[in-house]
Amino acid sequence: MSFVNEITVEPAGGDTYRVAVTENGSSTTHDVTVKPADLDRLGGGGTPEKLIEASFRFLLDREPKESILRRFDLSLISRYFPEYPMRIADYL
Repeated sequence: MSFVNEITVEPAGGDTYRVAVTENGSSTTHDVTVKPADLDRLGGGGTPEKLIEASFRFLLDREPKESILRRFDLSLISRYFPEYPMRIADYL
């Protein structure tokens, strides 16, 4: 179980977003790309920011923030966690 204090998501240009995860007094930053097709398929009609925040909560339930790639496309999550497309709605 993760003890995340804060996940912030801000646009970084185009389809890329900068994510900062602050937990137990330390932070990591990540650049995440969300393609419109992935937002349509996974986002439940929400914004890219909401989908990314939910995706990070999903990831943080499975690994520490330091293990999350620093730069990745959101669709890559399902390569590491095949249950992601079926479980992301639980986090939205």
